[in-house]
Order: sequence, then structure tokens, then C-alpha cells
Amino acid sequence: RGIYVCNVPGRNAIAVAELAFGLIMALDRQIPDNVADLRAGRWNKKRYAQAEGLYGRSVGVVGLGDIGLAFAERAAAFGLRVHAVAKPDRTAETHARADRAGVAYVDDLDELVATCDILSFHVPLTQSTRGMVNRSLLAAMRPGTWVINTSRGEIIDEKALLEALDSRQLRAGLDVYNDEPTSSTGTFD
Repeated sequence: RGIYVCNVPGRNAIAVAELAFGLIMALDRQIPDNVADLRAGRWNKKRYAQAEGLYGRSVGVVGLGDIGLAFAERAAAFGLRVHAVAKPDRTAETHARADRAGVAYVDDLDELVATCDILSFHVPLTQSTRGMVNRSLLAAMRPGTWVINTSRGEIIDEKALLEALDSRQLRAGLDVYNDEPTSSTGTFD
């Protein structure tokens, strides 16, 4: 029928990286809470003038593909210390971009989790990434860690995340969910 189908990996890398960084900014400045309070007629300038700030904090990038690298570059521009897991099979181009962004490598995911204030996930959904953010990984995070996910909802055990948000003072910025509607609009619980 003359229909061309193309796979164009990385085409939306900058947009997704910006979204992930936007979620971090929203968490730091409590933007969603502020908007919800204002819409409900509540004014609390004292609370919403407070922020931890990003400069000098550490962010772990899980997945250094096109999106992860674009995210790392933006994080470095904001003065975050960027970390990722060392992997021997990365291309020279990936290493060069990571070096320019100042990425420091750690040996494994456990060390990354123990090292970082913020973890941003940029991985495809595979057998090894499905449910990778589980009770065990969440328990290894320091209290107050922020979890950012713009990759696939299925990489997170949502029940375990909800429990960790309540018990470990974690915060989350999510753009994807396990049971999100398959169409561009729909109801969501």
C-alpha cells in the first residue's frame, strides 16, 4: 500500500529530557501542590517560597541512551552532579557526550541509589527493567530521594512506590503509569 514505517530512536529525546527535568523542577518548587492549593482558594506563600534547590545535588541517570544523555546535559547545566552506572559496551560517542556533561560513573545500580538525591529513569521496557524499581531498590534509597520516571510505567512496582512515598519520605515525578489508558484520552484512577 506504499505505507512507510520508520523507527526513529532519539527523535523525541530532547522533549522527554526536558519533561523529566520539568518534573524535577516541579518537585523542588512544589508547583503541583501550590497550583492545587490556589485552585482550592488556599494561599500559603511561606510554604511555597521554600525549596531545597538543585545546585550541588546529585542525580543518578539510569539509562544513558539518547534521552538519558540529553537529560544529563541539562542536569549538568543546572549544577547537578550527574552519576550513571559504568557499562563497558557504550559507544565512544556516548562516552564523549557523558564526559562533556561531567558524568561520574559508579559500579552498579545499588551504588547509584546509595549515592544520589534524585534518580531519573530512562530505560526501555525489557525483562530486566520490568519492575526494577521494586521494594528492595526503594528500601536502599536514602530518605528524601526523588524518583523520576518518563520511560515506561511498568519499570516501577507502583504499590511498593506508594508505600515508600509514605514511609521513607521519598518523592516521585511520574509521566508514565502501569495501567494508563491506551488512547490519548480516557479516564484514569
